[in-house]
Amino acid sequence: MENSTQIFGLRAVIEAINAGETVDKVFLQKGLKGELFNELEALLRKKGTNSSYVPVEKLNRLTKNNHQGVVAQISPIAFHDLDALVEKTIESGATPLFLLLDQISDVRNFGAIIRTAECTGVHGIIIQKKGGAPINGDTIKTSAGAVFKVPICKVDHIKDAMFHMQACGIKVIAATEKTDDTIFDVSFNEPCAIIMGSEGRGINPSVLKLVDAKAKLPLLGEIESLNVSVACGAFLYEAVRQRL
Repeated sequence: MENSTQIFGLRAVIEAINAGETVDKVFLQKGLKGELFNELEALLRKKGTNSSYVPVEKLNRLTKNNHQGVVAQISPIAFHDLDALVEKTIESGATPLFLLLDQISDVRNFGAIIRTAECTGVHGIIIQKKGGAPINGDTIKTSAGAVFKVPICKVDHIKDAMFHMQACGIKVIAATEKTDDTIFDVSFNEPCAIIMGSEGRGINPSVLKLVDAKAKLPLLGEIESLNVSVACGAFLYEAVRQRL
């Protein structure tokens, strides 16, 4: 991780959060105690900041500096407001095409998806505040800089974005093998948002129940699934093909 996307030290992280810095994730040392540490824990709960407890060895790998038991990843981009982005897209006269990511965990997959999204004209990517890959140096590199070109929004839960999309007349299409319909059976010509699931679990079952349509990729070999970034590319380019 690049130094420009991290801060460390109890007081420094507390001040950064209070100052409104876009904190992707905070790593806390297991077993650490103290008044300042308790203050940070309370602040993280209040702000709903993504955090995890890790061994001190993990923190030592992240930075060689005196981290005092805490390292925070700071996003190098400013996140967009979902409501404003959807409204702006609709008002532009374009046919909306959004991408919802249900807790993609690998930064390189995330970066590759962002790169493909930029190449296919996606109007915005929506991710959850917790549980997904951060935007760090690896994400930026894998995206070939596309992370600075595609609007990215963060929501408390992916369902929040789905409900808002549907209320605005945007169809939510799930990329899932749990359907008989392939991507060639589903229309991407109307306003739509494609939702991709995490690498191991796929789309959360509770999320899957709320979608407007489901589509899968035809797999002709013996392996039962594709890498999520590859699958996402296939979905987005089918949308492009239908819209050209």
